[in-house]
Amino acid sequence: MLNLFPQRQSNCEHSRRHFMVQAGTLAGVSLSLDSLLRAEAAAAKKDVNCILIWTRGGTSHHDTLDPKPQAKAEVRGDFGVINTALSGVQFTDQMPRFAKDVGEFAVMRNLNPQNGSHGTADAFMMSGHKFNPSITYPTFGSVVSREKGFRATIPPFIQIGTQIDRRFNGGTAGYLGLAHNPFEIPGDPNSKSFTVRDIKPYGGISSARMDDRRNALKLIDTFQRTAEQQPDALAAVDEHYRNAFSIMTSKDTQEAFDLQAETDAVRDDYGRHNLGQSCLLARRLIEAGTRFVTVSSGGWDTHTKNFTGLKRLLPPLDQAFPALVRDLKTRGLLDSTLVVWMTDFGRTPIINSAAGRDHWSSASVLCMAGAGTPGGLVLGQTDDIGERPVGREYYPADVAATIYTKLGIPLDSTHVTPDGRPMTLCQGNVIKEFMGS
Repeated sequence: MLNLFPQRQSNCEHSRRHFMVQAGTLAGVSLSLDSLLRAEAAAAKKDVNCILIWTRGGTSHHDTLDPKPQAKAEVRGDFGVINTALSGVQFTDQMPRFAKDVGEFAVMRNLNPQNGSHGTADAFMMSGHKFNPSITYPTFGSVVSREKGFRATIPPFIQIGTQIDRRFNGGTAGYLGLAHNPFEIPGDPNSKSFTVRDIKPYGGISSARMDDRRNALKLIDTFQRTAEQQPDALAAVDEHYRNAFSIMTSKDTQEAFDLQAETDAVRDDYGRHNLGQSCLLARRLIEAGTRFVTVSSGGWDTHTKNFTGLKRLLPPLDQAFPALVRDLKTRGLLDSTLVVWMTDFGRTPIINSAAGRDHWSSASVLCMAGAGTPGGLVLGQTDDIGERPVGREYYPADVAATIYTKLGIPLDSTHVTPDGRPMTLCQGNVIKEFMGS
């Protein structure tokens, strides 16, 4: 069922940065202020969309893109390493497609997620704001919905899958209001029986019956408004229902969800699994007019049998992410589509007694492609055991600043909370290396 109002889940699983330009401040900086401003201006002019792949639970950085083959066995783990297309760069042997296609995307190895708890991670990583019990900061897609609105009949912000921890309202619109929450698409796109219930009428429902339902909704809405109960919430609900009716009657929207329209070769390239077909669906939704799609994948909280679990979890990710980037590039969509893969946090350097890795709050990895992101870049490094970044490190707020800048949304954008407080969008610093030339 299409979930218009995401529920909380309980599962373990000030302004814009101001440049102070003084003599010598740009010395040694790989991207000049002038180049960065030009990149920001170009992004603002271009209608850039985004696909975010979220692997919920905390994907191990050691066992993916930041292996430590020279470390002791209790650190390096069960996986070997393979060379990538970049000289001197190695990934684990579970990531062969990432290794082959690394020239098409950028990898960050100096990300400090600054958190190690489920729930707060979903709120923090997908907003760039540390968890605050008194206010819920909006997720990226909700900000895009608020700032850019509809590009077509299809909702501007869609979430595929339900693998977002909602205990602290992560992945929601927060103070922006219900109207900017994601439209959630449950179910498995890889299933032959996959349908998006409530996107199209149930069998046998005629247009006349749809009109009757719309008229009934108007009567209920009028009654509720007369009672003057929560007018702001009712307005948001009303907008959601109007959007839902538009979706249900839109031919373009129906076609966007029809994966059978894709060739077998394309579907096979993404992988005949949930994550692969979800990424393919995300591409189709972007083509149809969605601005921001979150693809959610669960099961990555590997406290026990880490390596057994990752042998099952990693191949779909290793197949789907590179395939999505390649497909977007082939279709001429990569310049206008930002693709990001990230997760809650990293995992502990030392393998525990249950052959697992626990939560780790100071090191993680992230991948970014498209929208001007330079391919073949491996940014930063961690120490010899992957405990924390060496030298310069970046934070969730910086990731948020980079995403918003690439999408053409000013970091000093201000929104007003329901109780009248002005809120500046982002306090982070743009990751200059990811902005390109």
